[in-house]
Amino acid sequence: MIKATKELTLPTTITGSLPRPVWYTETLGARPFRDALADARFREQYTDAVATCIRDQERAGLDIVTDGDARFDTDVGGMSWFQYPARRFKGLAGGDYYRTRKGYGGTAKGDIIFEVMESRVMPRAVARIERGPLQYSSLWKVAQGMTVRPVKFGTITPELIGTSVGNDYYSSQEELLRDISAAMRDELRELAGAGCAIIQMEEPNIHLVGVQRGGGAQLDVEFFVEIFNNTVKGLRDLTEVWCHTCWGNPAQQRLFATNQSYRDALPHLNKLDVDVLTFECATSDGMDLELIGKAITDKKIAIGVVDHRNLQVERPQQVADLIRRALKHIPADRLILSSDCGFGREGMSRRIAFYKMVSIVRGTNLVRKELGLPEARCLAADPRYALAEEM
Repeated sequence: MIKATKELTLPTTITGSLPRPVWYTETLGARPFRDALADARFREQYTDAVATCIRDQERAGLDIVTDGDARFDTDVGGMSWFQYPARRFKGLAGGDYYRTRKGYGGTAKGDIIFEVMESRVMPRAVARIERGPLQYSSLWKVAQGMTVRPVKFGTITPELIGTSVGNDYYSSQEELLRDISAAMRDELRELAGAGCAIIQMEEPNIHLVGVQRGGGAQLDVEFFVEIFNNTVKGLRDLTEVWCHTCWGNPAQQRLFATNQSYRDALPHLNKLDVDVLTFECATSDGMDLELIGKAITDKKIAIGVVDHRNLQVERPQQVADLIRRALKHIPADRLILSSDCGFGREGMSRRIAFYKMVSIVRGTNLVRKELGLPEARCLAADPRYALAEEM
């Protein structure tokens, strides 16, 4: 259901995560979110952090905002993205440390990606997996209560969780994934029923099949399509559903020596039951724009126009140029502008992330002006509030 973006042309947003404020020192750990809110210090820091993330996005002028993924703790390489749901599903317990024999993209001791994986601790399936205290609707309500802009809520997909946990219970990985999918689906339906205007499923594994990324490559791409669609079954009747794809972001690092193409994955991504597909395009300088435009014709398309790994802040003219090239292949009424991926909690400062968001809006405004569309108000770029006067 096109809901949040229905009346918007060239809307702007970010993928989700923002760097944590340095004063946000409390952690959620494995606690249920509602239980943690009973801790006065955590409650104050968490709600202040979410408010700060939202206010930065509003100052930049983004149309659709996120809670900055403030529920995730400070960790090595974004481990909380995996751990938040994995620690809370019933049937997952214990800890499974990284084993060097599994390998990861050919990395070895001395590589930063090896350290990221070595630090990751995931639970194992010890009983049938069922829904647990993920409390997504409570997380969304805290954020949506702070802004009139739609808050997009994102979550890792069941297939990435299922290919990252150990298994002491199921006879097959397929069975394990189907149960995680069913548990996640119930959680997402409650979230949509609470009023969340956009639910974003992150990394469906489909474009990663065939790439040496660990256990996920052992399963067929069509099975991942099935699992994804089972997870979001019926969800589009309630809300707008997005699927985010990118090529990884552990500790702001590239996973591959060269830019990867979506070419082989596009026919499969087109089968996903979603309203919007997102693609990493800034890092690759838009090399797949024509392919994406030809393959994806019945969904909206969000493209990344700023790089989530590079600390250099893109100039608005750079962003506008990428948008203009995208418009040659994707109609304006189906194009959304975003970041390539989340800005994360390790490797990028709040200031750099903020000005990348400002560049998204300023660059989009240049194109909006050329097309005769209303421009977004960007308080961060309003010269009336500059402290230094021009000479």
